[in-house]
Amino acid sequence: MRLFGTDGVRGIVNEDLKPEFVVRLALAIATYFGSGSSVLVGRDARAGSELIHDIVSGALASSGLKVYDAGLTPTPALQYNVKERGFDGGVMITASHNPPQYSGIKVVLSDGIEAPREVEEEIEKIFSEESFRRVSWRELRHKRISVSDVNEFYVEGVIKHVDVSKAKKTFRVVVDPANNVGALTTPKLFRMLGAQVLTVNGDLTHQPFREPEPTQENLGYLGSIVRDIKADFAVAHDGDADRAIFIDDLGRYIPGDRSAALLCRHIIVNRRDNLPRRVVTAVSSSTIVEDLLREYGVEVVWVRVGSIVIARTAQSLGAMAGFEENGGFMYVPHQTVRDGAMTAALMLELLSSEEASLSELYDKLPKRHLIKTKVPLKDKSSVKNLIDKILASYGNYRNITIDGVKIIGPDFWFLVRPSGTEPIIRVFVEASDESKANEILKDLLEIMGEVLK
Repeated sequence: MRLFGTDGVRGIVNEDLKPEFVVRLALAIATYFGSGSSVLVGRDARAGSELIHDIVSGALASSGLKVYDAGLTPTPALQYNVKERGFDGGVMITASHNPPQYSGIKVVLSDGIEAPREVEEEIEKIFSEESFRRVSWRELRHKRISVSDVNEFYVEGVIKHVDVSKAKKTFRVVVDPANNVGALTTPKLFRMLGAQVLTVNGDLTHQPFREPEPTQENLGYLGSIVRDIKADFAVAHDGDADRAIFIDDLGRYIPGDRSAALLCRHIIVNRRDNLPRRVVTAVSSSTIVEDLLREYGVEVVWVRVGSIVIARTAQSLGAMAGFEENGGFMYVPHQTVRDGAMTAALMLELLSSEEASLSELYDKLPKRHLIKTKVPLKDKSSVKNLIDKILASYGNYRNITIDGVKIIGPDFWFLVRPSGTEPIIRVFVEASDESKANEILKDLLEIMGEVLK
């Protein structure tokens, strides 16, 4: 039984994630960790997350685990605390970027990184067989302990890695945490680094003003705010604040792979970190990262979409960073997971180091036209035929087939892949100009119409 998707178990509260399902899943997680293990449990501010958090905590305790309660906290804050404070693992209750009606359960191992697929399979097996471990009532005392400084410990950990002391100006920054837990950490971090901060959508008692995913379509208003108050940039998080999307001082949305390319260059040129000249990124990222980082001798390792895959690959191969086009960025010396606040702090450090505006740095990158769309997928068995058809049509170009199919040409690239969380095919097309991108997209839609019926 497959429970885990691209990043954890997710579903609509009280439909997919019913209490009885959550109990079984939590018991399976507890059985995997084993009686006596110490596990840190945190949650975001979504409707239903508190309920699921309490169910999970109770089920873990009933299996003899020592449950430490992090309360409301970003996912990277929980992961940092697990890694640095020696917990045996963690469980985060969040659906990250999914719509407000969703919640989810994410399993974190002792290194602070999400559980790899083989661990997920073991938990799924326990879930299916209901081979749960339980303990006597005599062992159930003092199994839930509150940890009140999770967010403060995390912010202090981020600050250890950045230096903005040479900044010749006071930066003005807009933070949009989507009415969720990023409001507890990122504004405080910026203020501790000397910036003036305006927080919008920072009330955790309300449903999000915008959809939690920080896409260009969802952040149109943020550029106007940046221009109106003459801010240096804005940073927008998703629901659990492991992503960071930037809006430059001209109010323009910057795709996550572009900001990642700028930060990787900053790590090499300004920070001069002695790290492996290697980055790991998903096939959904632009080939611009290869073009830009090649001159610095950086190898780009392409992997399947999913932060867990990127993190585990970066950990095993050794890398200076890992990232996704959606705004997820991993600064390995801090922790090998997506970390929105760490990413935001690095951007502030970059601007203070180069004494340049974000718009000036962004304008130095190659200009491409990007189109993203999606097509309904009724029958997953047709995906192989679709990939074969695309490979046959674009056989003269470089291809990557580790996750759907990515075709790379001299002035374009595209990716066609099935979503790991929804019944859709995701399509990315990027080309040197709009007409070229539209031409390729039209061809791909015709192929998909023929194969998918």
